[in-house]
Amino acid sequence: MLEVSNLSVNYYCGDKTIEAVKDISFGVNRGETLGILGESGSGKSTIAHAILNLISLPGKIVSGKIMLENSNILSLKEKELIKIRGEKISIIFQDPFTSLNPVYSIGEQIAETIKLHQGVSRNESWKRAVEMLEIVQIKEAKIRAKDFPHQFSGGMKQRVMIAMALACQPEYLIADEPTTALDVTIQAEILTLLKDVQKKYNLGIIYITHNFGIIKKICDRVLHC
Repeated sequence: MLEVSNLSVNYYCGDKTIEAVKDISFGVNRGETLGILGESGSGKSTIAHAILNLISLPGKIVSGKIMLENSNILSLKEKELIKIRGEKISIIFQDPFTSLNPVYSIGEQIAETIKLHQGVSRNESWKRAVEMLEIVQIKEAKIRAKDFPHQFSGGMKQRVMIAMALACQPEYLIADEPTTALDVTIQAEILTLLKDVQKKYNLGIIYITHNFGIIKKICDRVLHC
């Protein structure tokens, strides 16, 4: 289980302290989906970033533990955190239009993730990048891997982000409102895809959203912020 215990995160603006997350506790098992539901500004994304220990100034994690395999993520050194991020826990951010580097091909960006975390050769990382594009149902993956982000639609970009997040076969996936920028039809396709890859990899998913309809459709349990 990925377990969050008594997590609190503050933001400091001059002499003002904002309690973004206060004493939150929850757990998620592999193979299940936990929904985190709340309106804008309720601290949902802050929880996501805290799980990966990505909170930076003016924010600060002031208390709590985030346990994975008997290790507290919040007490790990940066070198140890790099192994956790991507290999154990991955994240899909909510805006596919700004999450990809416009000057590198789609295949290069996925392959770089694989090469960084798993130390395989350039050829092997490229081969696996193409395989990941096939898994997220991008047609003609060998050809499209050479294309750049601007050549993909919003829905295709989000499929690429899912491919990148799954490239190192993590145990847990954080989906931070990944369908907010997409129309209803594409949104349904992405949700179906997430359920399919969850089954394939036995993923534990934390799905962050303000949309109760999505929570009802794909989540096993829900935490309200």
